[in-house]
Amino acid sequence: MKQKVFIANMLPHKKGCVMRSVVQRVDRADIHVGGKSISGIEKGILVFLGIEQGDRESDADYLADKIIHLRIFADERGKMNLSLLDIKGEMLVVSQFTLLGDSRKGRRPSFAGAENPERARLLYDYFIKKAKEKVKRCAEGEYQTMMSIELVNNGPVTMLLDSRRSFLKDHD
Repeated sequence: MKQKVFIANMLPHKKGCVMRSVVQRVDRADIHVGGKSISGIEKGILVFLGIEQGDRESDADYLADKIIHLRIFADERGKMNLSLLDIKGEMLVVSQFTLLGDSRKGRRPSFAGAENPERARLLYDYFIKKAKEKVKRCAEGEYQTMMSIELVNNGPVTMLLDSRRSFLKDHD
């Protein structure tokens, strides 16, 4: 009996779909579930990752590479000129479907564009796998679980990134 395997890159790409992220430069970040610490990092990047219907592995590849090489850490002159790899920093990745919330109509956001949980989990795991290939330590949140996230934002530096660069297009 043949088993069906989901391959994210085989899905037709829907117009407008993006893998979305909020990236924060942190001195530390910790995740708690039920009052118990389950994961955390020291100096590095906290990534909130939202996966939309139609996203593919190529979206995860782009975002992982972009985030890992994003020059948002200060060099010896105080300029943001160093990447996570340059500082040998750590990464904490948290799945967050609410990044795909659409609040254009009414007052209650719609999450209809978010990928279904099973497919989103595959891409979330793939993103983490790609990050772990390059980053010295990549921790993760607990998928589909209510978490408390404690962080010390450094700067603050917070970036909005997506796989289609639509944040820029929206403001042209």
